[in-house]
Amino acid sequence: MQLPSLFSALGLALVLGLAPLWAHAHGDHGAAPAAAADASLPRFAATSDLFELVGVLEGQKLALYLDHAGDNSPVKEAQLELDIAGTRVPVTRVADGEFQAALSAPLAEGVSPVTATVAAGNETDLLAGEIDVHAAVQAPAGPAGPRKAWVAGAVAAVLAALAAVWGLRRGRTARVGGAA
Repeated sequence: MQLPSLFSALGLALVLGLAPLWAHAHGDHGAAPAAAADASLPRFAATSDLFELVGVLEGQKLALYLDHAGDNSPVKEAQLELDIAGTRVPVTRVADGEFQAALSAPLAEGVSPVTATVAAGNETDLLAGEIDVHAAVQAPAGPAGPRKAWVAGAVAAVLAALAAVWGLRRGRTARVGGAA
């Protein structure tokens, strides 16, 4: 193996070994909203020709998002009444198309019917859906993602460098042995 090809091999080994680190470093650009961070949170969707309502349940807090079905824009100045499993749930408007509610007790496991009455301007509609609540499943504890990526990248870089050095020594031994 000639000297320029050794440097090429070492450079390639370094790039390949550090690739997992670069991929991890560029994968996260800020914190995701709490509801989006955990896709396992119970949620429901209720739609009609006029409106779309999505609810995300975290503990006993319910975040509600109300949009126009036609263009997905938030419904302005809407009033929302909510019933879950036969119990009326008080709703508070946070912003256009955004509401929140606090349940008086946790929902029972299983599927519960959800009914919402929407009044916005001259439009009134009744929406129905279901929310499916199951016990949280805990993931097994393991090494953290960033730490795992660093270890994998370091191991790959070291192995690639060792392979390049072994190839260089093997090439020198062949030249010295062949010349004698």
